[in-house]
Amino acid sequence: MNNCKKVFLCFPLFLALFITGCATKPYNYDALLASKPRSILVIPPKNNSVEASAPYIYLSTISKPLGEKGYYVFPVAVIDTFLKENGLPTPEEMNFVPLDKLYEHIGADAVLYVEINDWGQKYRILSSDTVVEVSMKLVDGKTGALLWDASSSAIQSSNSGNGGLIGNLVGALASQVIGSVSDRTPEVARIANTNAIYSPSKGLLTGPYAPESE
Repeated sequence: MNNCKKVFLCFPLFLALFITGCATKPYNYDALLASKPRSILVIPPKNNSVEASAPYIYLSTISKPLGEKGYYVFPVAVIDTFLKENGLPTPEEMNFVPLDKLYEHIGADAVLYVEINDWGQKYRILSSDTVVEVSMKLVDGKTGALLWDASSSAIQSSNSGNGGLIGNLVGALASQVIGSVSDRTPEVARIANTNAIYSPSKGLLTGPYAPESE
C-alpha cells in the first residue's frame, strides 16, 4: 500500500514534467534582434509545384504584409527585371545569386527566400480546393545568418458540406468552370502569408517603420 501511495503521489509530478518537456519552445529571435534589418529584398520564389505561373502570382502578394509589418520592401518587379537583365531569366537561377553580389548591387539589410511547395486548384468529385503551401527564410543581407523562418499553408474549399450529393456535384462543377476564369490562388496566398508573418508563436517581429499603434 505504501508503494502504491508513493506512486500515486508522484504521478502529478511526472505528468507535469512530461507536459513541460513536450511544450513548444519559444521561437529564438536573437539573430533578428541583433541584426535589426530595416529593408527586405524578396527573391522571386523557387517553385516546387507544377504551376509555372506560381512564383509571380505569389510575388504580388508578399510586399504588402511585410510593409505593414514595418519594413521597407524593395519593389519586387524592379528587382525581378534587374536580375533578368543581368542574365538570370528564371526564379530558380535568381535563388542562387551569391549574397555578397546582392548586397553589393542592392544593399538590402535582409533577403527573403521563399519556396512554393504546393499551389493551385485541386479538383475532387464533390469539391474543389485551392491550395497554397510555402516556406520562408529571412537571412542577413551581409552575413547570410538565418534571422527568421516559417512554413505556412492555406486551403480554400468550394464545398460547404450541406448541399447534398447533387448540390455538391453541381457546386464542384461550377467551381471548375469558374476556376478556369477566376484564379483564387492570390487570395489564398495572402492568407498563407498572414498565417506566417503574424503567427502568435513565431511571426516576424515588427520592423522600424511600423505604425506606432503596433
